[in-house]
Amino acid sequence: MPYDIAIIGAGPAGCTLARLLDKNYKVLLIDKRDILAENSNSKCCGGLLAPDAQQMLGRMGMAIPSSVLVDPQLFLVRTIDFDNRIERYYQRFYFNMDRLVFEQWLLSKIPASVDLALGCTFKTCEYTGEDVRFSFTYKGKTYKESAKIIIGADGGHSLVRKSVFPDKKMPETYVAIQEWFETDNSMPWYGAIFDSTITDFYSWTITKGKVLIIGSALKKNNLALDRFKMLKMKLRDNGLVYGKKILREGAFLLRPGSISSIITGNEYCALVGEAAGFISPSSAEGISFALKSAYHLASALNESLYEFHSDYSKKVSKLKLSLFGKNLKCPAMYNRFLRGMIMRSALMSTDTLF
Repeated sequence: MPYDIAIIGAGPAGCTLARLLDKNYKVLLIDKRDILAENSNSKCCGGLLAPDAQQMLGRMGMAIPSSVLVDPQLFLVRTIDFDNRIERYYQRFYFNMDRLVFEQWLLSKIPASVDLALGCTFKTCEYTGEDVRFSFTYKGKTYKESAKIIIGADGGHSLVRKSVFPDKKMPETYVAIQEWFETDNSMPWYGAIFDSTITDFYSWTITKGKVLIIGSALKKNNLALDRFKMLKMKLRDNGLVYGKKILREGAFLLRPGSISSIITGNEYCALVGEAAGFISPSSAEGISFALKSAYHLASALNESLYEFHSDYSKKVSKLKLSLFGKNLKCPAMYNRFLRGMIMRSALMSTDTLF
């Protein structure tokens, strides 16, 4: 018997969608990682939960358990502008969390009626006119299934998007690189670094317990690793102290320059979260967009499996408008002269006592 809905990707978007779908639907949730395994990798991201994401979880009646959170909790952003040689602190309220534990918590909220296929890699899909035939591999063996609707919740490198919409415009793709280091210094801030010789986006530092994370969103080319090394050297020269490297991780990251690159789907396929292009072009924050787009898609699918797309497209119009606004914000953040003027003015910055 075919599935009603197959969801590819068990991140925040996929898990939220699976949790909110009508329990009468036959649903399959696939992810290439075995998220529940002890040695599973988390997504390459800073692991900060922004206020918009916190608010959305609250609206859905979800209270984050303390086991998801890690020390220190962060209330300041230390902004370092190497281009203009300026440094400021700004007040922000993020939850510092363990990203893998957060994803495991979201997965634990999925009803038992949903079939899980973890450690499975999506390969292909084809629409027959009646249903979607798709294949995936598990431990080297290929499996085939079918569903009435297939959902791409598989992030910035979405294979579902590439399979179903190969000719559609993709947002600009960056590569996010992070390295984890041992540290004895627990910094009470999230570091945001701007340096046009490294990237036209931004870089970051975050401490989690006895670990320091250094990351950067870089142009996808063969200079990415060299520029990441340059970033680490500059941070050391600027006084950042850290010890032995624990691991390096990477992921593709989309940066939608216009809402025309956002694709919500068609009559047999829907895209949510970053797979659709829902991610902030100014900060690369994606969890709030993942939660919101999944909520809207679940609402549309619960109304009808056959007329969901137009409804979903209407429901996410506010998300598109939000991304349009964030694109307007980008020049103030990423034009070195405008950013320099704003930071020199000390507008909305916070004095520190240390």
